[in-house]
Amino acid sequence: MEIVYLNNTIEKPRPEKSDVVLLLVDVINDFDFEDADKLLRFALPVAEQIAALKKRAVARSIPVIYVNDNFGHWHSSLDAQVEHCRQSNTNSKCVVELLLPQKNDYFVLKAKYSGFYATTLMPLLEHLEAKTLILAGFATNICILFTANDAYMRNYKLIVPSDCVAANTEDLNNHALEQLAEVLKADTQPSTELEL
Repeated sequence: MEIVYLNNTIEKPRPEKSDVVLLLVDVINDFDFEDADKLLRFALPVAEQIAALKKRAVARSIPVIYVNDNFGHWHSSLDAQVEHCRQSNTNSKCVVELLLPQKNDYFVLKAKYSGFYATTLMPLLEHLEAKTLILAGFATNICILFTANDAYMRNYKLIVPSDCVAANTEDLNNHALEQLAEVLKADTQPSTELEL
């Protein structure tokens, strides 16, 4: 595979076909909503695990898709979302800095909980010929669960590493992981145990 050198960094070409795709759900987040402080307490350590998982995925030429809420900003882009979050409160900046999108990552803007609802995610996954989706991000019991549910209904195999998702409380997170495993047949083993 050809390697391109850009600004003293090594980048592989953007993967155009892959059985496996990594979806990063709502990781570019300003944490400016009710009870955000509760989620943020768990999101900070999880962001480090997600960053490590992303690094492994990129090394294996697994496409990365940022599936991100538009936070009500209908004239937004990935760059605008990142910049907004980097300039907001210190805590959101810490999470975003760990999970900054790279040039070869894909981006899908969503307005509702599911990454599939009224978005371009499905055509993109079809283009990539994806069969297995790895979901990571926030919040396990809301956007991760809704996106996973829609993926399951579309016959995707699901992997939701338990150390790469977070919710407002441990109970909410654990309950959502149980639902993902039991109902949606998702593999919820920690990312450190995943063979990519």
